[in-house]
Amino acid sequence: PALGYVVRGEAATYFAGDTGLFDGMAEAVGAVDAALLPVGGWGPFLGHGHLDAGRAALALARLTARDAVPVHYGTYWPIGMDAVRPHEFHAPGDDFVRHAARLAPDATVHRLGHGESVRLEAGG
Repeated sequence: PALGYVVRGEAATYFAGDTGLFDGMAEAVGAVDAALLPVGGWGPFLGHGHLDAGRAALALARLTARDAVPVHYGTYWPIGMDAVRPHEFHAPGDDFVRHAARLAPDATVHRLGHGESVRLEAGG
C-alpha cells in the first residue's frame, strides 16, 4: 500500500507520497501547516489509489493546510510523449491551482517550477 509521512517540528508538513484520497484522511494525518500533494504522473490514468489534480485539491480541503505544493508531475515522461500528450505532462500543476482555489480557498498554493523553492513560515 502507498503511504505518506508527516514531519513535525516548528511546523508540520504532510508529504502524501503516492497516497490516494481516503475517508478519514484528515484524522489520520492530523493538523498540518503544509501539504505536498502529488497531482500527476506519467500516464493518462493514475488509478484510484493515487491523487490527480482534482483529488489532491479535495485532500487539501480536508486537511485544511495553510500552504500546499503540488508535486509529482512534469519531471518523468517517456521520450517523445511530450509531443503527443503535452497536457498530461504540463497541466496537472495548473489544474491543481484552479481546483484548490475553488475547494480550499484559504490555502496558499505554491506552484514551483523546476529548481524553484519556497520557504514557508512556521505558524503563519
